[in-house]
Amino acid sequence: MDTLAEINIKGFVEEPIDPSLDLFDEIEKLKREKNAVVLAHYYQEPDIQDIADYIGDSLGLSQEAAKTDADIIVFAGVHFMAETAKILSPYKKVLLPDVKAGCSLSDSCPPHLFAKFKENYPDHLVITYVNCTAELKALSDIVCTSSNAVQIVESLPKEQKIIFGPDRNLGAYVARKTGRDLVLWNGACMVHEIFSQQRIVKLKERHPEAKFIAHPECEEVILKMADYIGSTTGLLKYTMDHPAKEFIVATESGILHQMEKANPGKVFIPAPPNNLCACNDCPHMKRNTLEKLYLCMKNELPEVTVPMDIIERARVPIERMLEISARLGL
Repeated sequence: MDTLAEINIKGFVEEPIDPSLDLFDEIEKLKREKNAVVLAHYYQEPDIQDIADYIGDSLGLSQEAAKTDADIIVFAGVHFMAETAKILSPYKKVLLPDVKAGCSLSDSCPPHLFAKFKENYPDHLVITYVNCTAELKALSDIVCTSSNAVQIVESLPKEQKIIFGPDRNLGAYVARKTGRDLVLWNGACMVHEIFSQQRIVKLKERHPEAKFIAHPECEEVILKMADYIGSTTGLLKYTMDHPAKEFIVATESGILHQMEKANPGKVFIPAPPNNLCACNDCPHMKRNTLEKLYLCMKNELPEVTVPMDIIERARVPIERMLEISARLGL
């Protein structure tokens, strides 16, 4: 079976790796040889975070993808993130270690259904959370991230009617913060909807000095208990700035690696999920591994491509987001 066929079935290039290889050294060599940059989301496994040239949340990664001078962008994240990089750098090669690294939130909003939904509100401006497909971005007026969603909505005239998708929890949070009446698409992230209110209450009782921090993709009942609500980067910064020694964290567990690195001596406790057998890992994010990252760079496969007509349409709302963010100093 040839390489491309294996990608179609498995989602990544599969071949034996010499166990004597130091993959960290090999990846650094490949970066230099190919003028490649590795961008990694905070939710990636620790080894990938440690080898990345840039680690960030969706806003930071979008900004980095737009300005990089590398010939190859290796995106250690999920598919919509690699698509965003391709939209912003259409003439660069964009690689994703595992093309089956998808997103439950993105999957919850099929573009053809959203297009019909949008037709019901012809006088509404469409703001979409970056966690969506390139096709959905192409149907949008402005893209946002959890870092800037509130500020972007607040930057628009109060009389402007708005559709917000695909995350209903983030949209509801933005509506509460801004006082705006948003029309919400009914989508959600599987990781941020599993947290247990009852178990968090008990955990807070056992750790009375701990600060409870949560991502705005969580359900309102969880957010109401939080001492701080913020994007992944915002949560990390809060743990660095606040003198508390313990934090209960309601978001994907990958961020704990950076929190622990930035805060020696502080304790970080993952918020408990509803199911005792579940965990706070995103199964899509965790499809990427150091081994897949190495093979991806070595073979320059799998490559993420986006049709040029979609790129041209989707680039406009992303650039609007970046312009607004720059203007507001975000």
